[in-house]
Amino acid sequence: MEKAVDVSCSPFKILIASPSGLTPSQVSIAFSDKYDRIPHPDSSLEDSITEIWNQRLQTNSSLFNGKKFRYGGFTILSEGGSSNEDPHVRLHLGLTDYRTFVGTNLSPLWERFLVPSEDDSISCQHSSSPLGNGAIVETSDGKIVLLKRSNNVGEFPGHFVFPGGHPEPQELGIESHDDAKGFADPNTIDEKLSQEMFNSIIREVVEEIGVPPESLCNPVFIGVSRRELNVRPAAFFFMKCSLDSLEIQKLYTSAQDGYESTQLYTVPLLKIRIKPRGNAVLGSS
Repeated sequence: MEKAVDVSCSPFKILIASPSGLTPSQVSIAFSDKYDRIPHPDSSLEDSITEIWNQRLQTNSSLFNGKKFRYGGFTILSEGGSSNEDPHVRLHLGLTDYRTFVGTNLSPLWERFLVPSEDDSISCQHSSSPLGNGAIVETSDGKIVLLKRSNNVGEFPGHFVFPGGHPEPQELGIESHDDAKGFADPNTIDEKLSQEMFNSIIREVVEEIGVPPESLCNPVFIGVSRRELNVRPAAFFFMKCSLDSLEIQKLYTSAQDGYESTQLYTVPLLKIRIKPRGNAVLGSS
């Protein structure tokens, strides 16, 4: 750790923070259609979703409309305040798709989809809000990995990002809520969803930077943020890699999803001091 950076005035709102990190057994999922997006009562605004999607397709034919998990809030099951109690959070997930994401969160009209409310889930109830994921990957020589996004991606082309993407419904064979009903035990789908949260971030790191999965330690969940611009939510994870910066740079040139970015950077690991604004902080005692 080299220095502290105060990000209290960041362009992100921290919804959940777990500085010590949570394992899969400490992160559960409630999957239901009650966490799906609610259509906006303004029909013209709803119609703009399709219009904007069609406009984007004309300029970028590589865009694909796939299903995504929608972030609908969370419940703290345990704050982990005592020595014999582990923190535990339950994430509320529904379903959405990439087309609706482009037509709401990424729309020039995105602010019109918001509802005036201090409750985050109510404020964003008309937005697609697919839950993205991001990984803070620490190399063996104490650097973190950043990528510069390609100009061909649908969201923030040319920007610097952490490796990441989305947990994918299709990995579990889910295209609709009816598919989830095919599981005999309702708890089974929630357990599989929780595991997909952790599996997906490993998958994204492997595909985007080219490292072998065996070089990565088990990820821990460190929180959920929502971007102030376009209210895009993302779950973040921390993991260590047994490879150093130079080894990762060499592997990046043959990464499966290298087309999504144009360059990989490794920078000194910063100790970030976060001042959450009325948000859930787990295991911080």
